[in-house]
Amino acid sequence: MIQRRTLLKSGAAAATLGGSALSGLAQQAVTLKFHTFMAPTSNVWLNMHVAWMKKVEADSKGRIKFEAFPAMQLGGTPVQLYDQARDGVVDVVWTLPGNTAGRFPRVEVFELPFIMTNAEATSKAYWEYVQTMAPDEFKETHVLALQVHGPGVIHTTEKQVKSVADMRSLKLRAPTRQVTKLLAALGSIPVGMPLPQIPDALSKGTIQGCVIPWEVVPAVKVDELTKYHAEFDPAGGALYTTTFVMCMNKARYESLAPDLKKVIDANSGLATSGWLGKTQQAGDAAGRASALKHNDVIYTVGASEAQEFRRRSRQLEVEWAEDMNKRGYDGKKLLETAKNLIAKYSKA
Repeated sequence: MIQRRTLLKSGAAAATLGGSALSGLAQQAVTLKFHTFMAPTSNVWLNMHVAWMKKVEADSKGRIKFEAFPAMQLGGTPVQLYDQARDGVVDVVWTLPGNTAGRFPRVEVFELPFIMTNAEATSKAYWEYVQTMAPDEFKETHVLALQVHGPGVIHTTEKQVKSVADMRSLKLRAPTRQVTKLLAALGSIPVGMPLPQIPDALSKGTIQGCVIPWEVVPAVKVDELTKYHAEFDPAGGALYTTTFVMCMNKARYESLAPDLKKVIDANSGLATSGWLGKTQQAGDAAGRASALKHNDVIYTVGASEAQEFRRRSRQLEVEWAEDMNKRGYDGKKLLETAKNLIAKYSKA
């Protein structure tokens, strides 16, 4: 009887230990919720977000899995995405800092007119800039990557834009505070709204056009809803770009097993930022082709014509630097650093 009791106790102890071990293994496998506003058919979602998640899953040997939610499927608005990651409503988001005007002021430098070169170089510059000049800009979350899109393009429904004069009084959707100021400086009437609202606004005539990069044109039906497009010859510079942040809930990141943190870290940072920018800009060709397929008219603003756009928008750099000074930062130093970093990575 004693022997049987001993065996039972031993068996129970073994079962307890085995259960703990299995529990420990189970805890090491995690499922992360990824949330964003981009459409499930978009270049950004398919070639950037889904591709990134698949790589993380593969690198973790399946111990990190994702539940993927494009098009705000978990609720809320695009403006709320950053706070959803901050508050732990979701684990990972990809969003525009500029959705909340003035909240992340130091990274707005990359949205100033004619500052970017290409998305890969500018995204790498953006990453290094935040690490060195604004490490607390996104302090409420764990930042995974920072990037910009390709050169911004002007898309209009009825009036063709060839010069600054053609911009006058046009109601154009603007994505961020600095782009809003740019459009106003060019004589347009900027209308702020999240990307998903563009098709409805164009259809109803609430706006007469928008500024977005080529790659996102098919996703929001701008190829169907507008007739004219004004792109800028690279020789004259890019009109503007927009900043994005991919970030993770801090507590969720810290709760990961050390080796899983390493997987996330290996898919974060400078190289990942550059890859996201490069991949997004790579979609520009297909977006442009889609506009041509719809028999739209594309006009290329030449380098000499771009000078008037530059002249009219030059004051924005001065105003931004002054704004940074008022906030307690060295605006001139921030601006010079951003430009130098873009030049550095553009040469690489």
